[in-house]
Amino acid sequence: MLVDENLSPALARALQALFQGEHEIVHLRTKFGPGVTDVEWISALSSEGRWVILSADRRITKNELEYRAFRNSRLVGFFLSRGLYKAKVTKQMERILSLWDTMEKQASIVAGGAMFELPMRSSLIAQLKR
Repeated sequence: MLVDENLSPALARALQALFQGEHEIVHLRTKFGPGVTDVEWISALSSEGRWVILSADRRITKNELEYRAFRNSRLVGFFLSRGLYKAKVTKQMERILSLWDTMEKQASIVAGGAMFELPMRSSLIAQLKR
C-alpha cells in the first residue's frame, strides 16, 4: 500500500508496524521523494504491479489527466471522504482500521483503476464514479 503525501507519514509508519509481515505500507515521499507528480507515481507503481493507494487527494478523481492515468493503471484507490480528511489523524487511523478488512476484500476483487471513498461514519465503501 502506498499512502499519499496528503496523509501523515506517521500514519504510514504506524500501519506498516501493525501489518509487518502481511503488507508493505510506504509513504509516497519515502518511496519517491518530494516533488513527484501524481501522473509519475501512478505510472511507476502501475508498472510495478498491483498497488493499493490510500489517499486524501481527491484532485486525482477530478483532474482529467490524473484521473485517466489512474483509471488506466493497475492500482486500486481508497480516498478519504472530505470529512475524514479534515478529521484528526487519530480519527483517520480509527476509520482506516475499522474498514481495513473491507478494503482488503474489495481490493482483491476489483480490476485496476477502481476508486473508492472511505466514509466518515458508514461501514460501506462507495465506488467513486464521475
